[in-house]
Amino acid sequence: MCDTCGCNVTHGNRHLIEEGGKHAHTENGGVAVEVLQNLLSENDHQAGHNRQHFERHRVLAINLMSSPGSGKTRLLESTIDALRGRYRVGVIEGDLETENDAERIRRKGVQAVQITTGTACHLDAHMIHQALHRIDLDELEILFIENVGNLVCPAGFDLGQHLNITLLSVTEGDDKPAKYPVIFRTADHVLITKSDLLAVLDDFSPAKAEQAVRRLAVEGPVTLISANTREGFEPWLKWLGQQIARLTVRQDNNRPAANVR
Repeated sequence: MCDTCGCNVTHGNRHLIEEGGKHAHTENGGVAVEVLQNLLSENDHQAGHNRQHFERHRVLAINLMSSPGSGKTRLLESTIDALRGRYRVGVIEGDLETENDAERIRRKGVQAVQITTGTACHLDAHMIHQALHRIDLDELEILFIENVGNLVCPAGFDLGQHLNITLLSVTEGDDKPAKYPVIFRTADHVLITKSDLLAVLDDFSPAKAEQAVRRLAVEGPVTLISANTREGFEPWLKWLGQQIARLTVRQDNNRPAANVR
């Protein structure tokens, strides 16, 4: 968790510990551990509320996590192009500063909201809740949440998403899942990105990378993919369609039966 670097406190949840906030004072006057536990509990509560919001609007929410530069935004651009006319897509972007990524997504003609976290190295559920006031979920079927580039902290905070995607670029090294197990262990789908560079990166083994993922007891798919050549896009898009179908079936099954007269 983020107990050591202090990033449990974000602009999304800071109001909870400031003077007058719900957790401004602990029961014994100020034990830091209790404050952190309260913030994490509040995050989980808000995440549950976010998830209910997504479900009510019948929107599949997907959290994208990876190190900086793994190709999250480029993947989203190509995915938006590939899904055009099939599913309505929106994006929440997370970065410490700038609206660069959100502007790239908007140029694709879809809704995009930028969250600038300042010093926080991850998104949290409160930030997502605030962003949802700026996006029309009734116009969406899939909402991608591009988390801040970081292989540690994002895995510790539930945002209310239905699924986690962890990206691993071939430029990073095939041992990253072993070095950063938590973020890969939470993945419902691992995407090995920038596969078009394998021709010049002979020290990266997709097979070894997948073995490292499987050693973490991850059962979801591991897909080799390129946003440039579209390698791997067929299984990626098929998987997305399956997840939307499953969400629809689950929601229909949970819908109250109509009154019979």
